[in-house]
Amino acid sequence: MKTVKILSVGILVLVSTSCNRFLNEKSDSSLATPETLEDNQALLDRYNVLGANATSGEISSDDIYVTDADFISVPDESQKRLYTWQPDHVAQASGNDWENCFVKINIANTVLFNIKHYQIAGAGNVQGQALVLRAAYYLEAAQLWCLAYRHESAASQMGLPLRLDPDISIPSVRTSLKDTYAQILADLHAAVPLLPLQPLATSRPSKVTALGYLARTYLYMGDYENALKYGKQALAAYSQLMDYNTLNASASYPVKEMNAEVLLPTSMAYSPFLTSTKAKVNPSLYQSYHGNDLRRSIFFRIQPNGEVLFKGNYSGNSGRMTCLATDEIYLTVAESYAGIGDAPNAMQVLNQLLVKRWKAGTFVAFSAGTPAEALQIIRIERRKELLFRGLRWADLKRYNREGAGISLTKAVSGQTYVLPPNDLRYAIAIPEDIIEMTGMPQNER
Repeated sequence: MKTVKILSVGILVLVSTSCNRFLNEKSDSSLATPETLEDNQALLDRYNVLGANATSGEISSDDIYVTDADFISVPDESQKRLYTWQPDHVAQASGNDWENCFVKINIANTVLFNIKHYQIAGAGNVQGQALVLRAAYYLEAAQLWCLAYRHESAASQMGLPLRLDPDISIPSVRTSLKDTYAQILADLHAAVPLLPLQPLATSRPSKVTALGYLARTYLYMGDYENALKYGKQALAAYSQLMDYNTLNASASYPVKEMNAEVLLPTSMAYSPFLTSTKAKVNPSLYQSYHGNDLRRSIFFRIQPNGEVLFKGNYSGNSGRMTCLATDEIYLTVAESYAGIGDAPNAMQVLNQLLVKRWKAGTFVAFSAGTPAEALQIIRIERRKELLFRGLRWADLKRYNREGAGISLTKAVSGQTYVLPPNDLRYAIAIPEDIIEMTGMPQNER
């Protein structure tokens, strides 16, 4: 690829005429100022930057626990505070989730600016990819630093600073949660007609990817009708599932990277709380898998001391994947059917997934007498299917919004920590230096 001029981006987003920093520290990366389609595609293909997602939600969720010894061994006090749901100082000084998120958003913004500014011809596919990625990053950010979306109050709930331009001199102001989600949806809807049905490269977003994120977004909003609409469109275009009977359960990591279900490969950034040996799974969750459910042996490794570790990463190794995949979309469609009161179709879609997860010839189709019963079954299976995929924190928030009453508890060195349903700490504290530099309001406590 031709050499391109280098623009130092660093995502030092300035928030006032006095040039206060928006993010904590200048990024080590630099971005090109490309005037060609190929160079802008190259920016979006920087998987080492764009493919690493946040860890805060997973650390905060009930997907994992760590032993007292492992907790003590974690060197970063901010992550320990995050794990125990402290109200503030839960982000490390640099390289934190907030900074990394807005670095990625700025890359997408830069590509969208370049396409328009340089009037690059034939850029529809690249433009669509940038729109999907920006929407995905903002959707992830909303699950971390905002409370659950509520239609009746979204206009007054605090959302995110919507940075849609790479111009670093534009001040940053927190918008409403309604406006935040409106921007996410606008980006995804705009991307759908621009993208090919299947990606030209496996690491790039496609039309199916955009439809899948639309389904996820509407599900998070509690809009079951639209979640169903776009989830069904995604599955109509691509519905392939792995048959777990073909996997080698005795392998160290049975699920291969870039398997048939992965629509957009993304992974979690590193955290000592999420390593393959430190992050433990509650034994009661492991015991909830039926003996003929192949996920029991494919997902878990039992230690000699009885501790349960997770090995079902869609990365094919110890890396934790946050990929959008078809199994999630099946579960979204099933839950959305139940949400609109259609229990028979809800269970039919769920069974299409589960028959691929059970030992051949042993699966008996699940049934539900009411939509409420279907919803309960589907959410149990969603938990069991999507472990370590970075989705549980968002699910807990929306379940509690609907009255699930799920309270989380963690014990560390004899002290018990509790996170009640709908607690304000479900909106994780924004890094304090960002609040100080920008003047944006901190999340309420």
